[in-house]
Amino acid sequence: MKNVSKKFRADKEVVLEAIKQHIDAFEYASEELQADKEVVLEAVKQDYHILKNASEELKADKEVVLEALKKDRYGEVLTYASEELRADKEVVLKAIKQNGDALKYASEELKADKEVVLEVVKKDGYALEYASEELKADKEVVLEAVKNKGYALKYASEELRADKEVVLEAVKQAGWWALQYASKELKSDEEVRKVANFKK
Repeated sequence: MKNVSKKFRADKEVVLEAIKQHIDAFEYASEELQADKEVVLEAVKQDYHILKNASEELKADKEVVLEALKKDRYGEVLTYASEELRADKEVVLKAIKQNGDALKYASEELKADKEVVLEVVKKDGYALEYASEELKADKEVVLEAVKNKGYALKYASEELRADKEVVLEAVKQAGWWALQYASKELKSDEEVRKVANFKK
């Protein structure tokens, strides 16, 4: 589309067809069409990065953002989405299903939402890093996180790093890597050390 006349760059039908053939065509569409919901929806189906340069209105459009999320494997779409959508539970749950790191970009309210955080740490224990302090001190949440990735013990509250049940789960999963984040007392606990040795 680089060498196409202005007339065709502003022709919605032509642009939509061109985008289906090759995503680079979006770059050459008229400004008006780059802000058109139908055109952007088609473009994000091909490449979610298109959302980065979309209008603020489209970054706040739930349908567009949910479409972009379908292609996102890295948790990036939330960085482009509006503040309002980063606080939308449905959007955030979809994002974290794609990649646990997306929790980093969710609203503070959702980082403190137990349902959301449990959903993500079961799949990606490291995401505990982005949870609220309150949930880093929630035994149920932390147990799920360390069962998935023992190393996530690093992000647990001090109290839970001194909880034998939590630490045992962490060392079962990651051995000595997890043990380094346990409390001083549990680092020298015979049972814990035995499990850590077995995991080496």
